[in-house]
Amino acid sequence: MMVFTEAPRARAKELMLGARIMVRMRSLRSRFSDRGQSLIETALMLPILLLIAFNAINFGYFFFVAVNLAGAPRAGVQYSIVGSATPLNTMLPKAGPPSDAFSVSFLTYQDMRGALPNSSPARVQVCSKNLGLSGSGGNRRTNCLPFGTGAETFIPAPDPETPTDPNQSPKFFLNRVDVVYQLTPPIPPFELPIPGGPISLVPAPTLRFHRQVSMRAMD
Repeated sequence: MMVFTEAPRARAKELMLGARIMVRMRSLRSRFSDRGQSLIETALMLPILLLIAFNAINFGYFFFVAVNLAGAPRAGVQYSIVGSATPLNTMLPKAGPPSDAFSVSFLTYQDMRGALPNSSPARVQVCSKNLGLSGSGGNRRTNCLPFGTGAETFIPAPDPETPTDPNQSPKFFLNRVDVVYQLTPPIPPFELPIPGGPISLVPAPTLRFHRQVSMRAMD
């Protein structure tokens, strides 16, 4: 006569339950491990991602200002040659001051305000025949007058086709307008707080822009 007991079945159920619990615990540990790893990766990559994003904004602003600063001296020197002259009125505009709405420097400063909220810190130098000439023969140059802050001065080149004989006509001169501007990035350096100590991020340095345009004027 054979006798069957419930002990082996109960033992098997306990083993299966224990195995399920261990599998669940391992799954939970894996999830917590993945989350911790993701947090560490995010903390390591965040400064680099912020630096790339902020530099994209700063360099976009730099290119926008550079295009505007390249157009300002071009408009100024063209106005210094043409101005509002007519067959009856051959007077060309004055170099300055910037407070004179009909001067070359005023037009140059106003043209820069398309990209700059304040163009007064810019350095503008106007070289025009209205300021007189220096030198002799083929080395005659237009005199210059600076405006704004700074101490930079620039010497215009003589026109290469100016005749060396003072009695020969026509005579050519080069009018010139220079613009110098110290540009500060819109997003300045800052510190990113992290548990191990703050990280200093410098998105972009301060840049100095210098643009000049020369155009020929005929005497």
